Amino acid sequence: MRRYDDPVEVRQGLVPGGDPDSPEQFLWRGRLWKVRSVVAHWVETTPWWQSSGARAVVGDDEPLGTGGADLLVEREMWRVEAGRGLARDDAPAGGVFDLSFDGTAGRWQLVGCVD
Repeated sequence: MRRYDDPVEVRQGLVPGGDPDSPEQFLWRGRLWKVRSVVAHWVETTPWWQSSGARAVVGDDEPLGTGGADLLVEREMWRVEAGRGLARDDAPAGGVFDLSFDGTAGRWQLVGCVD
């Protein structure tokens, strides 16, 4: 899987394997992708070892800051199968994409792709 950290615009709706809040379409690098199915959906929390508190313990110069509030940050992950239409040989063109939604910032990101 190739890793990305690209912003995407997402339209939510009901798709096979998902619920009404599933990504239905997304715009990535100027191209519209239609979600065919939701492969998986989960919630991730911020890795504790990247928190400001953990960095302070190991001697990083950053201050403790929010006192561990960064450990409570969550993002919703969606692994979806999506396509842009038919390729020249009439085979479906597409791939599997990992989309993340940061509810705190209200922002969608494409974080991975296998095509």
